[in-house]
Amino acid sequence: MTFSLPDFPWDSLAPVKERASSVATDDGLGLVDLSVGTPVDPTPDVVQEALRSASDAPGYPQTWGTPALREAVARWFATRRGVPDLDPDGVLPTIGSKELVAWLPTLLGLRSGDIVGFPSAAYPTYDVGARLAGATPQVVDGLAALGPLTTSTTPKLLWLNTPGNPTGQVLGLEHLAKVVAWARRNGVVVASDECYAELDWRTERGSETAPTTPSILDPRVTGGSHEGLLCVYSLSKQSSLAGYRAAFVAGDPTLVRRLLEVRKHAGMIVPWPVQVAMAAALGDATHVEAQKATYAARRAMLLEGVRAFGLDVTHSNAGLYLWATAGEDAWTTLRRLAERGILAAPGTFYGTAGREHVRIALTASDERIAAAAARLGAGS
Repeated sequence: MTFSLPDFPWDSLAPVKERASSVATDDGLGLVDLSVGTPVDPTPDVVQEALRSASDAPGYPQTWGTPALREAVARWFATRRGVPDLDPDGVLPTIGSKELVAWLPTLLGLRSGDIVGFPSAAYPTYDVGARLAGATPQVVDGLAALGPLTTSTTPKLLWLNTPGNPTGQVLGLEHLAKVVAWARRNGVVVASDECYAELDWRTERGSETAPTTPSILDPRVTGGSHEGLLCVYSLSKQSSLAGYRAAFVAGDPTLVRRLLEVRKHAGMIVPWPVQVAMAAALGDATHVEAQKATYAARRAMLLEGVRAFGLDVTHSNAGLYLWATAGEDAWTTLRRLAERGILAAPGTFYGTAGREHVRIALTASDERIAAAAARLGAGS
């Protein structure tokens, strides 16, 4: 089998980064890189202590994850996501969420001729994962856009991303329920990437009872059954654990067992000390609330500067990015930002729908976010 992969998009940022790095700034901080969403704050003590406690790990870990970890995930869904009925047997730890996104079509047995659907403004790895499996990547912006379905035009896998990266758009319960009903009528597996769920910036959230954004596994969405549904989640954002590669997939136990069988053969196993650290992180909401408050303060500062610079911010209701536009080509906006010593990501990295947007990350220190806000507001 052969497949073609796109060029790694961030490589094309080099000339803009070089220009942004060369700009002399009054604050003396040099380049403020807001092009990637990598956490910069310390990993919480409760997690570091758990990792240290598990550092003596001579034996092989469990691919399925320890019962304690799977139960911790189920409790987290019940207390934080409004999902009281997740079966711990339907939980599987993964080596970060990106590897699961990239390999899910392959793990599910998709092949040439099968369609993998994903949003028009989307994380590039949904497309890459389809290509790795030899399947066909297809933008699906609204189920009606698929038209009358046939065996050959019905997706085998449909990705949702809520809150979305790069847009920060949050899908509501009614929308999610309609997608699930449609998928079940047509035999489609739905995988929802929800790794920014704890970072919800909306002040009014209607009748939602969970402290996070709605989940695909919410009983008001599923009707009480997780059949055909998977939720992908990462602790990188909420707990500053990107370096741990700590994530999981949860939902339909039958689907999870299919993934487990392949992963056991392939040796795709989360290290046991990381599993212990994950359980500790999921059991401690205090550090999550503190991290959210830190990002909220950075977001408020940066939002003011971005608007002063003349950019409109669309969606961005949750997550770690401002999805902003000046109504011009994204690369033009990038070059104007570079003249202020600021690097962002062009919306074109996330599909043609982002051609007039830039994605500006909140993942920099307080000092650098404040500097970026000041630079954006200066002379505007």
